[in-house]
Amino acid sequence: MTRRELRHRAEALQTPAAAEDAPLVLMVCTGNICRSPMAEVLLRARLADIPLRVQSAGTRGLIDKPMTPDAQQLAIAHGAAGDHAAAHRARWLTEPVANGADLIIAMAREHRTSAVELAPSKLRQTFTLRELARLTDGLSDEQIREAADAAGADPRARLAALAGLAARQRGTIAPLPLEDDDVIDPYRRSIETYERSTAQLAPAIDVVARVLRTALG
Repeated sequence: MTRRELRHRAEALQTPAAAEDAPLVLMVCTGNICRSPMAEVLLRARLADIPLRVQSAGTRGLIDKPMTPDAQQLAIAHGAAGDHAAAHRARWLTEPVANGADLIIAMAREHRTSAVELAPSKLRQTFTLRELARLTDGLSDEQIREAADAAGADPRARLAALAGLAARQRGTIAPLPLEDDDVIDPYRRSIETYERSTAQLAPAIDVVARVLRTALG
């Protein structure tokens, strides 16, 4: 199968509710074969009925490589669709890719920095996954809807309002050690490390899925 066919296959499996003009959430890690594709397929599974596109890329993406077997297995065990996990092919994070996203969710601080360097205008729409979960976990559905409703009916505007609401929480929540905002990189490490990484990633995805559903659903 050619590179174009692989990419087409992965895009064809995008959530049916997600039209081409739907808002785009972009997950970012290093190689785009472990953490960010797991985050992508888990969020897609949790928001399958929401008009939202979810994709991923790597700052040093191993172009056209699939998810690692351990990442696939754990993603499926945590609710991802098997065909989505199998169809994934890694790609490089580029300036157009970053600028095309409405919300950028990085797996670690280094990836957040790389994304913002490529797309400075996305500063207030870029978080690490665990940071975004921490900032929004205490928000009520009412707070989220109020912020989204103030932005109107356009899904992109509503997502931007949610990102702004999350960013404003940065000065109101007690700081944690910086490494607590990162998801452990399991690449070429033991299955136990993969499990630790997933234990950090999956609960954060659940929090993010709730706030996105509340804002966009």
